[in-house]
Amino acid sequence: MIAPPHDPAGAPGRTRTSGRTGTLGPTDTPDPLAPARARLWDDVREGDEVAAARTVRAAVDAGHPYESVLLDVIAPVQRRVGVEWAANRISVAQEHAATAINDRVITLTAAAGVPDPRPAPPRGRITVACVDGEWHALPARLLAEVLRLRGWRVDFLGAHTPAPHLVRHLHQQVPDAVALSSSIPTNLPVAHAALTACQAVGTPVLVGGAAFGPGGRYAGLLGADAWAADARDAAELLDRGLARPDVLLHQAVDDLPHLIDQEYSMVARTRGELVKEVLAELERLFPPMAGYTVLQRQHTAEDIAHIVDHLATALYVDDDGLFTRFLDWTADILTARDVPARSLLIALDVLGGRLADFPRATRVLNAARDVLPAGDGRTGAHQTGENV
Repeated sequence: MIAPPHDPAGAPGRTRTSGRTGTLGPTDTPDPLAPARARLWDDVREGDEVAAARTVRAAVDAGHPYESVLLDVIAPVQRRVGVEWAANRISVAQEHAATAINDRVITLTAAAGVPDPRPAPPRGRITVACVDGEWHALPARLLAEVLRLRGWRVDFLGAHTPAPHLVRHLHQQVPDAVALSSSIPTNLPVAHAALTACQAVGTPVLVGGAAFGPGGRYAGLLGADAWAADARDAAELLDRGLARPDVLLHQAVDDLPHLIDQEYSMVARTRGELVKEVLAELERLFPPMAGYTVLQRQHTAEDIAHIVDHLATALYVDDDGLFTRFLDWTADILTARDVPARSLLIALDVLGGRLADFPRATRVLNAARDVLPAGDGRTGAHQTGENV
């Protein structure tokens, strides 16, 4: 029924591009890295790791700074991977292959002896990690490489880093700061817990990624010490330095007093029941489900769970926009796959009936209905942005 609720490339996935790469309009300034981007896109689309490594190495050998190659060649190509998947022009398998190739190319290029201007001793130490449940590690990997090039000693912990393990690492290594990355909004509650735990041991936290909303609106709400729009911005913020936070006992409700109404907790706790109720109503009211295979029905249940998870997260941060942007994006994904988006309205109606006594949940669901016209063939507003 509903496509996966995130961009599998780790970027917002809402940017619309033309089918051409590296073309110039009459008033555009020529971009010397545009040819490399075009070639790397062709390489990853074809699944050719050797060619991709050759393309990146050639750009470095041509005199382009490796930081520019990372952020102005590899990163834009990775974002395009997400855009093409969202538009249903490449498959999930192609997306996974392209992402793996980009990650592997970074490793191969560094191992081949890219010029390393790091001073000795290093300027300081930074820990870079993805929050628990975040598997899109390439944006964080790009930041780790940029920081290494700028002279930092970097501990890159990779994807899906549980907060207790992260805090244990901080006690052992005592870095100057932590950079936390997350691309999926439903990770915000665990991101909040992680950054609070890091601050509790005196380590400042910079956050980045699409999960933190347009303009990083949720970063400040959750008490992060800084937010960065992209890897270059993050590196510059860390170059300037972050003050160590006061070590205080801290709870989620201190940042988010609305949590006292328990709506978030109740929705999160009854997630399984809500998914079952919505699935049952879809089977009754959405005729195409009669022809679904067992696997399709399983995927539909997973998709409904994503809807409930995004609703819960919207209640966590008390922002209707988090849920409406997700529903709008999901409806566009459905349209690209020729699936009627009206199934989303059924899900909203069932959830609305089940949560009628929850004022904030009712408000969020009503706002979502406003961005989902009853007819198909819709086009939503589009978000753009960068990930750290």
